[in-house]
Amino acid sequence: MVSLAVENMLAAQYNQKTNGIEINQVPIPVCGDNDILIKTKCASLCHSDLMLFWGHTTEKPPTDKITIGHENTGYVVTMGKNVQGFKVGDAVGCLGCSYACYECEGCQVHNIWCEKGTGRLHGFQCDGHFAEYSIADYRNAMVLPLGMELVTAAPLFCAGITAYHAIKGCDLKPDQWIAIVGCGGLGHLAVQYAKALGLKVVGLDISESQLQAVEALGADMVINTLTEPDFETKVKTFTKGGCNAAAVFSASNVAYENAPKTLRINGLLMVAGIPKQPLAINALDILLGKYRVAGKSSGIPQNMPEAIEFSHKHGIQSHITTFNDIHDIQKAVDLMTSGKTAGRLGVVFE
Repeated sequence: MVSLAVENMLAAQYNQKTNGIEINQVPIPVCGDNDILIKTKCASLCHSDLMLFWGHTTEKPPTDKITIGHENTGYVVTMGKNVQGFKVGDAVGCLGCSYACYECEGCQVHNIWCEKGTGRLHGFQCDGHFAEYSIADYRNAMVLPLGMELVTAAPLFCAGITAYHAIKGCDLKPDQWIAIVGCGGLGHLAVQYAKALGLKVVGLDISESQLQAVEALGADMVINTLTEPDFETKVKTFTKGGCNAAAVFSASNVAYENAPKTLRINGLLMVAGIPKQPLAINALDILLGKYRVAGKSSGIPQNMPEAIEFSHKHGIQSHITTFNDIHDIQKAVDLMTSGKTAGRLGVVFE
């Protein structure tokens, strides 16, 4: 155990009563038996964090104020008595759901489905990582590969792992076509994973800056669906029949309506982005095999190292706009809400 020189810290917290975000001084958390205490290096904002403000989540915070964020990197400061495989000073990152049993049938799909009902989502059901220090269940964390840059690695611990598993989950062969629908925070990582796996990529978005960003990352074709309403014909001509899969990383229902138009017969629609409204899917299309539907998320801790190590091996990094003051968190939220920024947004701590 390490004795900290201070007892309090700054944290960005969601206030249920005001439906807003505020910076508060709170006690540095104390490790439970299975916890590691992390001195935050970078906490990054995920689009799903905004669901708190929409009221679009059933995972209600247990208190009036809760520290937000579930993407982070940092250094181990101290740990509980049951922790194994970590030491003080290790550079680490962790997934978004702690305190599950990690062993039951539900936990082999996602820890939120833990049969014991103990899984807790950071930033929603327990405190998250937009703070100078945070805790996580050690079974939900990993030591970073040697030499991995902590700031650009932070978004990998949700956006990156989700994008990696979504692309891999399409089960495509090299030189087959995939449409990346939504080229922002997750999409720009998905393009990098797809290219690293030898796939051909069509990027679709309504943001020119995001399309330019993924074109620079190797997308073989980019289309602004707002300015090119006949994008279906263009995609199917360019790909000689359509894409083998379309992975949707946008939170737009319109994006989900457009994605099947890019597919060849019996192509796969991969669900990754979370829109505000339920999806409308034509059951007859699915019944007759016009296209198939699957979904992938950041998944379980057992699958975390594969994605992080692949990212490090292939030099896959998030394009992240950073702020050096936690008080700038509202600027980050506003930028993400606007949808006008490419890549990810985060706060870097000293």
